[in-house]
Amino acid sequence: MKKYKRKIYLQDKPRKVAVEEILSHFNPKREVEWMNSHETLGRITAEPIFAINSMPHYHASAMDGIAVRAEDTYSAHEQNPIQLKRNEDFIYVDTGNAIPSPFNAVIMIENVDEISEDVVEIIEPTSPWAHIRPIGEDIVQEEMLFPQGHQIRPVDIGVLLASQTTKVKVWKKPLVTVIPTGNELVLPNEPAAAGKLIEFNGTVISNFIAEWGGNPQLHSIVRDNPEEIKVALLEAVATSDIVVINAGSSAGSKDYTVHLIGELGEVFTHGVATRPGKPVILGKIHETIVVGIPGYPVSAYLALEWFVRPLVCAYLGISEPKRQTLTVKLGRRIVSTMGAEDYVRMTIGRVNGEYVANPLTRAAGVTMSLVKADGMLIVPPDQLGYEQGEEAQVELLRPVEEIDTAIVFNGSHDLTIDILSSQLRAQSNNAKIISSHVGSMAGIMAIKKGEAHIAGIHLLDPETKEYNRSYVKRFLADQEVVLFPFLKRKQGWLLPKGNPMDIHGVVEIMEKGALYVNRQKGAGTRILFDLLLKENGIESEQINGYDREMFSHLSVAAEVKGSLKAVGLGIFPAARAMGLDFLPVSDEEYDLLMTKSFYDSEAGQQLIQIIRSDAFRARVEAIGGYAVVTGEPIFF
Repeated sequence: MKKYKRKIYLQDKPRKVAVEEILSHFNPKREVEWMNSHETLGRITAEPIFAINSMPHYHASAMDGIAVRAEDTYSAHEQNPIQLKRNEDFIYVDTGNAIPSPFNAVIMIENVDEISEDVVEIIEPTSPWAHIRPIGEDIVQEEMLFPQGHQIRPVDIGVLLASQTTKVKVWKKPLVTVIPTGNELVLPNEPAAAGKLIEFNGTVISNFIAEWGGNPQLHSIVRDNPEEIKVALLEAVATSDIVVINAGSSAGSKDYTVHLIGELGEVFTHGVATRPGKPVILGKIHETIVVGIPGYPVSAYLALEWFVRPLVCAYLGISEPKRQTLTVKLGRRIVSTMGAEDYVRMTIGRVNGEYVANPLTRAAGVTMSLVKADGMLIVPPDQLGYEQGEEAQVELLRPVEEIDTAIVFNGSHDLTIDILSSQLRAQSNNAKIISSHVGSMAGIMAIKKGEAHIAGIHLLDPETKEYNRSYVKRFLADQEVVLFPFLKRKQGWLLPKGNPMDIHGVVEIMEKGALYVNRQKGAGTRILFDLLLKENGIESEQINGYDREMFSHLSVAAEVKGSLKAVGLGIFPAARAMGLDFLPVSDEEYDLLMTKSFYDSEAGQQLIQIIRSDAFRARVEAIGGYAVVTGEPIFF
């Protein structure tokens, strides 16, 4: 097998320059196809479409009534009723009936007095063509219905059929072959041992391509073997309009894609100035464009949108869709790097009449960050980021109407918030809770700055041993807020099964050099751990791993699960979810802090009603380690 040396990026090319370059090299053999009109939803017209027939194609009655000669009615008046004879002076018609000559008007049946079966009387005149739909009122034969490049909608199909245009020419969908690569990949229905990853990128990529109007063909998984990848590429470019190869686009020892594209054809770009999504390859083999995208899901999907969507749209002769934008206030500082476009996934909610956005994780491998995102903040390459509280424009990934009804939750993480959001959504289709797990202190600050409706807090005062109240009084003395008693939950040590290091407290953690998995600064769990250290005369520097921070109980539990020497402090449900041992340390109060205005609002009261319901209590307490308190609210 030929040896390939590790290859660094060719450049940090600006994304827009790379797009223009690849489009200039894209010269596909576009094909058209005839399709039955009723099957053309979403397809793009390849030429102007003209009506074969008019609609209506005859003079049609627009009402139920009688068809008359208008001139026979001109003298009708209350003082001068006119009688008309059936089949001589009038005929009965229903809506849609043809109006035969010499009749040229319709009188509504409610304005007709039936004297007998064959005689009617009218007392008002009518005018020519009253209540008659003339030929071609809607569609005129040979009229252009749609121009070339029109995307056909449901109502368009109705017009086509009404005009008896039963077949139309549309652009054939561009065939896009998607090739997933990697020795570590297995199919979703196969066992996934350690070191193996489920191959789902290919399916997601294929569905994006289908959504944009392409015809995706998902190739089987190709191993990280240059000869196998070469065969797959050559087969794909022979039959495809565009080829997308997933993974192998970076500079690792098994990233062969750039070598092979260059060997078989030409590489235009290897590396674009974006975060995430930098390791992109743009090239051409045998006149077919090949796009190599990173293996990390977020990077892959963004690169797909940047470089493959423009190709699909160019093939179909349509403009790229543009997202709606929204001006938001940033709830947290956004730090970026000069020289690269930074794409930051954001949650957005409307608080006190303004839109507040907070960043989700920026890791390129976290698919859920795109699932949860309401919008995308694009930091330009010449900007270092944004300060907290600054305004910025975001591209929306959801309708603004859905954002308007969202409840913004900030503060400490708890699994029950997901249950609360689920039950809220079941009662109100558009409502949801968007949450940022930033810790109890950050939650209080979000309420203080008007950047959240609710904050989950569990802050233990080291002096009074009281939860939450002293912190609310200290930091929110000048605001009207409500502290709603919510949960009693157990905090304890999260330990690998069997507690192999025999950990029972902070002393053993220090003495045995256990790897401690900590929470972020300001988290209630972190404050509790620091109190335990202080009570035992232990400095944080004596704890192995103290500075490594996690932002949720589940993240702590996942880290503990990965090492026999690890230990963390967290809640019982997190330990149970990850199959860990749990050693109780204390019972704590986890309360909901909210603005008074939100508490009084319809959404706030609906949330309180759900929390106090038997169904919510039963579901939460079935998890274990919880007791739903739902005491009386405390007003500050």
